[in-house]
Amino acid sequence: MANELTFVQKHEFLLRRLHSLTGLVPVGLYMCVHLATNASILNGVEAFQNAVYMIHSLGNALVFVEWGAIFLPLLFHAIFGVYIAYSGQFNTSRYSTGKNWRYVLQRITGLIAFVFIFAHVAHMHGWFHVDFWLQLMEKMGLAQFKAYNAASTAAAAMQANLLWPILYLVGIAACVFHFANGLWTMGITWGLWITPKAQKRADYIVWGIGGLVMLLGLSALGGFMTLDPAKAHDIEVRMYEESVKSGRIVPNEHKLSHPHVSP
Repeated sequence: MANELTFVQKHEFLLRRLHSLTGLVPVGLYMCVHLATNASILNGVEAFQNAVYMIHSLGNALVFVEWGAIFLPLLFHAIFGVYIAYSGQFNTSRYSTGKNWRYVLQRITGLIAFVFIFAHVAHMHGWFHVDFWLQLMEKMGLAQFKAYNAASTAAAAMQANLLWPILYLVGIAACVFHFANGLWTMGITWGLWITPKAQKRADYIVWGIGGLVMLLGLSALGGFMTLDPAKAHDIEVRMYEESVKSGRIVPNEHKLSHPHVSP
């Protein structure tokens, strides 16, 4: 029948609630943790490498955590977000208020964030941990991050081309705005702040959170841009040798950059 509702139309209320929820948990929460972990580079190569060691202590379970708790919720949030942006209507020409511009920027920054995250994962990780695929990505200047040489490879990847830090600056700003403004919108969706007075208080809360997250992102970016990859690599080699001998980590050539020193 011509008037038959689509799946999205039938379940739009639930899908919008899931979209709102995944924007906070796990996508938004992961972004905050990820930027905080990266900002630990300001405490030195050892601090950042130890944080990466802890993450990779999950072993083979890491890929399931990445896809189950991060990438799949992110893809749902991004794809349904594109649907919302496509179906919405901008009205800033008639009502040029702050909230209307935030509505527009929420959709624009969402699209920018989607492109940035796709590029970021390709740049650092190559998306899929399959040898032939990673070799292809590395030839294209992608899949540059190696977990057991975390600081040096991240710094080298960022410093390889001026376009990368510019992309990251724009991308982080888009992600943070989208997260903070989305947090404010989610509060309305879930009935946390309905009155104008409550919404005003929420403004201070969400933009305060957004400012702190942006500071973490800028700190991480600045830390990797000013790090000496060669000196960082020497520290990582020592840490790798000591960690393998102590049984803290399992030797893994795929997580090492080259040249490296084996224990």
